[in-house]
Amino acid sequence: MARRPTARVGAGRVAALFVPLAVVAWLSGLPFVFPSLGPSAYVLAVSPDADTSRPARVFGGHLIGLAAGLAAYHLLAPGLVLTTQPAAGSLASGRLAASAFLAVVGTTAGMVASEYRHAPACATTLIVALGLLTTAREAVVVVLAVGVLLATDAGLRRIARRRRR
Repeated sequence: MARRPTARVGAGRVAALFVPLAVVAWLSGLPFVFPSLGPSAYVLAVSPDADTSRPARVFGGHLIGLAAGLAAYHLLAPGLVLTTQPAAGSLASGRLAASAFLAVVGTTAGMVASEYRHAPACATTLIVALGLLTTAREAVVVVLAVGVLLATDAGLRRIARRRRR
């Protein structure tokens, strides 16, 4: 059984995982930091040996979530953005709710069918399905951000292996 990291080690690893993302977001003005990366960083930091922390699962899960979110959003709620709650019972509210519903169901089905199970990807799909990151450029940024997170994790793992020698 793998050892659980201390609070200091876990928090330090999450910080190290987020520094490159924060710097790129700051310097580029692009959304390289979005809510579902926090849970992904947490899983990578505190459960590095868990199945859900395997790079293929992290990347594949977010990719499935992105695809399902984009499909649901552009099918059901194009042009809408959930930055404020639409009026209860409104068409806009219903379209966003349906988009979110379809995206989460699609993401779940896709992750289970493909074995790319990574729960934080359900947050990615909601971010997209609710209109927050919906353009082709933003989709590329999501993919790149997950790639940066995984590359940073791989670098941290390499450093840790060298220190153990």
